Amino acid sequence: MEELRIILAKALEKRRLLSENIYLKKQLSDKYGFANIIGNSPAMQNVFKLMQRIIKTDSTILIMGESGTGKEIVAKSIHFNSPRQDRPFVAVHCGAIPETLLESELFGHTKGAFTGAVREKIGKFESANHGTIFLDEIGTMPLHLQIKLLRVLQEQEIERIGSNTTRKLDVRVI
Repeated sequence: MEELRIILAKALEKRRLLSENIYLKKQLSDKYGFANIIGNSPAMQNVFKLMQRIIKTDSTILIMGESGTGKEIVAKSIHFNSPRQDRPFVAVHCGAIPETLLESELFGHTKGAFTGAVREKIGKFESANHGTIFLDEIGTMPLHLQIKLLRVLQEQEIERIGSNTTRKLDVRVI
């Protein structure tokens, strides 16, 4: 009898969590709908048209604009209205991460790869696998990391710092 009560409680909790998950995904979809982006200018109307065309593709996207113009909101709208909406959206503000840590943050590292690497760590690209990664301020990224980024864009693969193993990824880069 006690086992049956435990099984029922677990089933009810699973059902509650699934319902909450569906609700939260709907909230995200509503929050990042195109209608929530303000702009009536011809330039913004053109952005909306472009967004409608690219949401169904897996193309890499370059969004350009001044700081504070809403690049991240556009990136989130693209992600949460795309087939990848149920997958991770990872935003990385490259300009806010010290150059010495940026490579590890993006690509991860193995235990012992450098002083202080006491455990294996996955990077932001692996965290975004099957989803979308938004790289803000990539112009501040050092040249050697831009080269590694180019490899990700061309080959859809990474290597963690200290590893010789190539890891294939399925990630949309914005």
